[in-house]
Amino acid sequence: MFTGIITDVGTVRTAHASEQGLELTIATAYGDLEPGESIAVDGACLTVAARAPGSFTVQVVPTTLERTRFGDLRAGSRVNLERALRVGDRLGGHMVQGHVDGVGKVLRVETANGVRILDLEAPPEVARVSVPLGSVTVDGVSLTVNAVPAPGTIQISLIPFTLEHTTLAERRPGDRVHLEADTIGKYVAALMRRERREE
Repeated sequence: MFTGIITDVGTVRTAHASEQGLELTIATAYGDLEPGESIAVDGACLTVAARAPGSFTVQVVPTTLERTRFGDLRAGSRVNLERALRVGDRLGGHMVQGHVDGVGKVLRVETANGVRILDLEAPPEVARVSVPLGSVTVDGVSLTVNAVPAPGTIQISLIPFTLEHTTLAERRPGDRVHLEADTIGKYVAALMRRERREE
């Protein structure tokens, strides 16, 4: 479980395709990662397979590759990182599972009064449970849905702190992003679909 509060921005050192999927080695400021530990990389929960001074390695299996944009990563790519939530930690963002529900696309970027506004094309499984002032995770960052300007589109606002401490300042129209819909919204939608089938 995560909160969507990014605590480090890592840099991909190597990205190697293999029969098991994709192996990523990521440079990080975290100094005490342990093999077997869960870590969110751009919002996707992965397992630390190995570590070395200043870096760690994760394996991205084929099913995860199909649901994410990890296949686009290259040496030098920057990624948002968050370690798993510990009991007693502050919950500054919202409850994030680290499950990427779909890949969205940046449609528009606008800056006004020091705030950057992004319109994102969201896949149906994310769009159907996204509501104004609800929560959404974009590349691992806990954010509030600013508006729903059109069907299948969600809008987010990024304050200067978020722009400075995550990779979202780098996003431009056409870029792809990982999206995780609000957990509560997903459960409510699933229960409603089940009840309709049982009627």
